[in-house]
Amino acid sequence: MANIKKGDLVQVITGKKQDKGGDRGKQGKVLEVLTEQNRVIVEGVNYVTKHNRVGQSQRGTKTGGIETMEAPIHISNVAVVDPSTKKPTRVGHRVEEQTKDGVKRTVRVRYAKKSGKDL
Repeated sequence: MANIKKGDLVQVITGKKQDKGGDRGKQGKVLEVLTEQNRVIVEGVNYVTKHNRVGQSQRGTKTGGIETMEAPIHISNVAVVDPSTKKPTRVGHRVEEQTKDGVKRTVRVRYAKKSGKDL
């Protein structure tokens, strides 16, 4: 079971500080998880400029130019944010029993562990 999923609020924990032009300390929502490369795309983090070649669409409009977009960041460089303390934390799993339509099932549930001081 993955620790980080699409839609989670995460914080960048490595890299350059923000006052030096980096992204460390920034928080954002996970837009996409790339499991094969162990990377995630986080909203508002790791912006890059991409140059697109000018072309024509079927309607005749011109496309292309310079656009900024979020690039993937390695999954080890982000940590899930605890919703209660708004600080980065580790994620644990526990087994719970849920009843749905009178049927008991055991389900693994993610939970935020206690936020550390230096994490």
